[in-house]
Amino acid sequence: MASQDSVTIPIHKPKVQEKLFFLISGMLVSIPMTLVLNIFPDYLLTFLSTANAGLLSTVLLAPFIEEFCKAFPLFYRHAETERSIFTLGFYVGIGFGIVELAEYVVLVQAPLLARIPLMLFHGCSTSITAYGIAKKQTFPYYLIAVGLHFSNNFFAELGPIWDVAGPAFIGLAYFLSWFLYGKTRERMIPL
Repeated sequence: MASQDSVTIPIHKPKVQEKLFFLISGMLVSIPMTLVLNIFPDYLLTFLSTANAGLLSTVLLAPFIEEFCKAFPLFYRHAETERSIFTLGFYVGIGFGIVELAEYVVLVQAPLLARIPLMLFHGCSTSITAYGIAKKQTFPYYLIAVGLHFSNNFFAELGPIWDVAGPAFIGLAYFLSWFLYGKTRERMIPL
């Protein structure tokens, strides 16, 4: 029974419109933030050879920047449950992944079917960070997402080794996202 000094907040379950909002946030907020934030390390790395600067930026810095930018829209939240913030994180990551997929397919002529698993990877890695937000342990789960992203990018730079290692890290992100989803509940995130 609530006292006169308490307020009851209903459990928030995102509707389709809100899920769409977060999907679009991944496209219109996370992508531009990533592009802007990537300018600075690229500029700072100009003292290295072009190949080394690109490698350092893609493998080491991009995972930190992209995972942060994808999680950024999640800090707009209200009366969320663990499960809803996890789900919204997945949508933000998918929105980001859709734009990245389009960039690679259109600009680099990468095969569409080869990019779809990576689009889903972005949803999974962002949901891992979202789990950390829900559990008030953002930084460790952010670092897990960064580590998975780093590993994928690192092996992609090695060429043929990626054919084995890349899918392994993508699969690990899928599994970890699914596992953590199972640990979320429809319980409010404490303030």
